[in-house]
Amino acid sequence: MIALGNKEGGYGGEDQKAVESLSVAIVEALRSKRIEDRLVRQTEELKRSNEELEQFAYVVSHDLQEPLRSINGFVQLLARRRREVKDEKSEHYTERIVAGVGRMRELIDDLLEYSRVSTRGNLFEPVDCGEIVTEALANLESAIDKSEAAVTCDEFPRVQGDASQLTQLFQNLIGNALKFRNERAPQIHINAEKRDGVWVFSVRDNGIGIEPQYFERIFHVFQRLHSQQEYAGTGIGLAICKKIAERHGGRIWVESEPGKGSTFNFTIPEREMVHRESRE
Repeated sequence: MIALGNKEGGYGGEDQKAVESLSVAIVEALRSKRIEDRLVRQTEELKRSNEELEQFAYVVSHDLQEPLRSINGFVQLLARRRREVKDEKSEHYTERIVAGVGRMRELIDDLLEYSRVSTRGNLFEPVDCGEIVTEALANLESAIDKSEAAVTCDEFPRVQGDASQLTQLFQNLIGNALKFRNERAPQIHINAEKRDGVWVFSVRDNGIGIEPQYFERIFHVFQRLHSQQEYAGTGIGLAICKKIAERHGGRIWVESEPGKGSTFNFTIPEREMVHRESRE
């Protein structure tokens, strides 16, 4: 309600229009404020739900580890006994169980890693990305040798970040380049360049490529484009990469063409080098 005082000579048409305009502006401002408050509440609720979901995934994954170890232990004992009695059908069943336990363990490990990105990340510090890439390649040395891959790198900058998570990010992307290949030996190139105040890192390969309609989907949890028989995995690796990139204030995307390889890019903002930074 708008109350007007007495005015000498009374109020004219212009005054009425001014009051009406003011009333509309006030109503619109109040409506915008209500919408803003609702969006703030919804954002806070969504953040809280995501945090609860991540904590749930961590607890469930952690608690599943012990019974899984127990199952695996007994299966290994059973496998040894079956080999002694030479029961081929039982050996086949046991091998299937062992393989299933292995896939379950891999899934649990990846779920734990996914939940830890936000809940158990390290403080940001100056990081030499050249050392990060070297460590990631060392962790993948066996797979690189087995696939006879050729990996080339450019010079890399120092950034503010979580060294452990950035190692995992590079390792996941390089590991995918080694895995999703055709008959040719993998050719992988890793580089970095500065664009508009951000560092853009790229991992380019000559693998099987990706259809455009899957460019967004592959970064979601449990999204697989191939069967377990074609390419083993949990469908969580790229989702972990996305969370790590976003935690560092960046983003991740892919450029690809089926049969001609893929280039995975992610960004990290250029920041002033300090020795401690908040988690988020």
